[in-house]
Amino acid sequence: MPIDAEFLPVLTFAASDPTGGAGVQADLLTLASLGCHPLSVLTGLTVQNTAGVDRVLAIDAGWVADQARALLEDVPVSVFKLGMLGSVETIAAIAGIINDYPDVPLVFDPVLASGRGDPLADDEMADAMIELLLPRTTVLTPNSLEARRLALGEDDDAPALSECARRLINAGAEYVLITGAHENSPQVINTLYGADGRICEDSWERLPGSYHGSGCTLASAIAANIANGLGIKDAVRNAQDYTWHALAAGFRPGKGQYIPDRFFWARDVEAAGDE
Repeated sequence: MPIDAEFLPVLTFAASDPTGGAGVQADLLTLASLGCHPLSVLTGLTVQNTAGVDRVLAIDAGWVADQARALLEDVPVSVFKLGMLGSVETIAAIAGIINDYPDVPLVFDPVLASGRGDPLADDEMADAMIELLLPRTTVLTPNSLEARRLALGEDDDAPALSECARRLINAGAEYVLITGAHENSPQVINTLYGADGRICEDSWERLPGSYHGSGCTLASAIAANIANGLGIKDAVRNAQDYTWHALAAGFRPGKGQYIPDRFFWARDVEAAGDE
């Protein structure tokens, strides 16, 4: 069954975030905001609020696989998006599924820790991501901390980000977008790499405050742009622009981090209509 161009289903694998700031909720909001129909497979449940993550319950890998198979046997998918995956067994199960759909692009946000720094993946999981998922990844979207952890060699202290990108591409990723919010720079610099090295570098005003779900928003926005037919460079650039504006319009519903407003554009239209 062909994909309806007006339907644009994107399948996200991610854990639930009760705050709506990150995880599968962030993916659903972002995909819907950018004109896609979000399909979702839950990989975990979390006890968290805007201040941080207290506990994580990984969903049984068999349940993850069954959720995905049921959807994929029924609905043609235009793009896969991966977020927090929960366990080595789940990573292996997802790898087995996505390898059956080699023509579907895959955007992978390798979630290793929460925005507060709570660990969400151990070294065994990181190794499984590299071995099983990177060879199938179209766009990998690590922040600088994640890029260094995934690309760290036994004899390394802190490899340059360009070297991290090279290693991750050699491990199988087609493109790597390394984001620079965690770097000590006046602006946030995000760099897209391909097989021949750096493709482009985008600089963004560094916003005040701490945000929950920026990485989920960016990766989902890239997936949505790919589903909408954009090439990788344009998909990445437009997704960054969307994410920056969502962060700039962010709000603080609780006592912790700010949450991006994924429907900022709708409120802009409403405000313009009131003038």
